[in-house]
Amino acid sequence: MSSERDTTEAAETADTVVLRAIVPEPAPEPDPASDAPAARHGSRNTRRRLVIATAVLLTVGVGSGVLWARGDGDRPVADNGPDIRTVTVTRTDLAGTREIQGTLGYTAPRTLRGPAEGRITWLARQGKTIRRGTPLYRVDERPVVVFYGSTPMYRRLDAVGLTGRDVRVVADNLKALGYDIGSQPPPGTRIQPSAPLAEAGPPEREQGEASAAEGASGASQPRASEGSGAPSSDGTGSSSSGPSAEGPNAAPPPVTVREGEGVLTSSLISAIKRWQPTAGMQPTGVLDVSDVVVTQAAVRVGQVLALPGDEAAAELMTITSTTKSVTVPVEALDIGTVKRNQRVTVVLPDRSTAKGRVTAISNTVRGGQDDESQPGSIKINVSVSLDDPEAVKSIDSAPVQARFEAESRTDVLAVPVGALLALREGGYALRLAEGKLVPVETGMFAEGMVEISGKGVTEGMKVETTA
Repeated sequence: MSSERDTTEAAETADTVVLRAIVPEPAPEPDPASDAPAARHGSRNTRRRLVIATAVLLTVGVGSGVLWARGDGDRPVADNGPDIRTVTVTRTDLAGTREIQGTLGYTAPRTLRGPAEGRITWLARQGKTIRRGTPLYRVDERPVVVFYGSTPMYRRLDAVGLTGRDVRVVADNLKALGYDIGSQPPPGTRIQPSAPLAEAGPPEREQGEASAAEGASGASQPRASEGSGAPSSDGTGSSSSGPSAEGPNAAPPPVTVREGEGVLTSSLISAIKRWQPTAGMQPTGVLDVSDVVVTQAAVRVGQVLALPGDEAAAELMTITSTTKSVTVPVEALDIGTVKRNQRVTVVLPDRSTAKGRVTAISNTVRGGQDDESQPGSIKINVSVSLDDPEAVKSIDSAPVQARFEAESRTDVLAVPVGALLALREGGYALRLAEGKLVPVETGMFAEGMVEISGKGVTEGMKVETTA
């Protein structure tokens, strides 16, 4: 009985002490004097040891098939392993990519507010393109039109001799619309502004109608003085019959025309009066701040936020550019990898692609975290313009993926990544078609390929890779 207990204990621990279970001990002959249940128990223990031994042998066999050792001719022995095929070491160019989520849409959104007084009587519809000289909306039936430029209207233009970049915007737009604005004083000219015009405006006169009466009236044409070499009639730079030099109606001080500025001459005022009826305005020759919205170019009506009859002193609509681009928020720490004119592939929602390039890297914007000290909280908006706008003409706005072409390698040897074999002692090797292992150094990884180099590695070499 002592022998049977030893045999039973050995069988019960065979699944942990596997080396003892690999070669099963012969089962003892059954003792005729023993009872039948004990004999059956011993037979079951013997079968159990045989099953465990078989399982351990299979496990050792599979495990030995996935171990690699450095040496010529050594191959993995593995059941159900990956299919192996032969490929050629090629010489090619590799380009790395980074994919970041962005948004496709119309750029430069801007919200317009109406003037302090009045009611909205008309608004351009959503999606409409508004060009130079075309109204965006009307307040009390007075249209608000688009002019192109970079300086907004910031004051009422109602006095001959007013000088500034806002006047230049008016002059350039009327000229572009086909109106004769006369000549503009060159930079460096000293101008004596006159008193504001009456709402009805001065009698309309053309460029060639300057006369002695005009020279005697500071309200009709700006007087050139000092810097222009044409002193005023009283030698002080102001008109002798103009407003007094003292009192509430005193004329503004003279100004010098600077580069990029325009001058509100009587000829320009005359052009304004001729243009106003075509725009739906009264021909007063006076322009208020609320008469014009200055934009860089033609705009598209994004959202209409008001209705006819609403008070004008509210947000009326949003306008955008007429072209679409992709805005990509890039981590501030990674912005150094993005350059202007860098090529980008945009993956659209239907998985089609459109080519583009980086056109602008804007100011810092806050990301999803409030703490700027945390990595990833600060992002830079990168604008990507598309080479073919027609590729996205059916999409107003959508999330997209932007693939930035990053690091690149030209004229390098490369193989599929699946051809690399990790060596036990470290590093990588390629297995030639005839079975020899060749150590290699790896370089750039891109699109399933890897740059390789090493002694004996040549273009056209046949190597094995996973299928």
